[in-house]
Amino acid sequence: MVGRLADEVKAVRALGADIGLVIGGGNIIRGRVAAEQGVDRVSADYMGMLATVINALAVQDILERKGVDTRVMTAIRMEALAEPYIRRRAIRHLEKGRVVIFAGGTGNPYFSTDTAAVLRALEIEAEVILKATNVDGIYSADPKKDPKAEFIPEVSYHDAMVRGLGVMDANAFGLCKDNKIPILVFNSNTPGAFARVLQGERLGTIVR
Repeated sequence: MVGRLADEVKAVRALGADIGLVIGGGNIIRGRVAAEQGVDRVSADYMGMLATVINALAVQDILERKGVDTRVMTAIRMEALAEPYIRRRAIRHLEKGRVVIFAGGTGNPYFSTDTAAVLRALEIEAEVILKATNVDGIYSADPKKDPKAEFIPEVSYHDAMVRGLGVMDANAFGLCKDNKIPILVFNSNTPGAFARVLQGERLGTIVR
């Protein structure tokens, strides 16, 4: 999976696009789930943030093996492993053609990886947020559970919120709406999807 993701990122970088990746840690631990199971919520969230660093280092390793210059920046200081997140430094890395991997979430408990993704996108002045998922875009219901779920190719922020389409959590989505940054939700399992959407092909759902 990481190897395939790295190939997609390399193809996008070859197009000349600057890329920032926000890595989650749900394959290792989800803070909210751990909290529901009895772990202190703040501790659980920090555990989740540390999981994102593990994944970020894995992605960095594979990307660099494929010849993609990469930097990992963390919201939680751990200089032995990665650079601390500093906005101007992140932008400078992007200007030099490096892929920047943002790990550690926002560095604060009670905030999701979605919120971290939107926050970093705004800070580096990204043009679009690409949200890679396991479905083809946004549906009126969960397509894995409801065979009558309707695919939605385009939706406004307002309609997405009113209809409760679950694009992102409320904090993250509110930031996108307030700052008018578009979100493109697409299936990461579609071959070449990352490059195809940046070349203008209509894949997935756009929220704007």
